[in-house]
Amino acid sequence: MMDVKELVEKGNACMDGGKFDEALEFFENALLIDRSDPDLWNRVGVALRSLGRYEESVRFFDQSLRIDPRDRHSS
Repeated sequence: MMDVKELVEKGNACMDGGKFDEALEFFENALLIDRSDPDLWNRVGVALRSLGRYEESVRFFDQSLRIDPRDRHSS
């Protein structure tokens, strides 16, 4: 089983390669491990937005900001 860091690295590589479905899966798995990290919520939101799933993405961005209102990376 991969840890959060490995999942995020693989997700980022998928995002860079335009494989947004795969990236979403890696980020969602990381979020299952650590639900308190606003960056993980934001990454899921970015992947969803990249897939055109805008309404869903907003919920993840909102949760990122609820965890850390000063989160500069929240889209």
